Amino acid sequence: MDHLEMKIAHLERSVDDLSEIVTRQADDIAMLKRRVEMLMQREAEREADQGSHVFAGQEKPPHY
Repeated sequence: MDHLEMKIAHLERSVDDLSEIVTRQADDIAMLKRRVEMLMQREAEREADQGSHVFAGQEKPPHY
């Protein structure tokens, strides 16, 4: 019986540890998503300010 109680205590601690890790990772993912969105918005604004050039067909880029 003592062996089972020890095993259950160990498993409960493992679950608590894993729960903490998952929570921390969820926070990190949320922060990284915010940063990516900010960078995407910044890049879109930069491209809009520079007049983004999209080349279709046989058009030559401006450096030619």
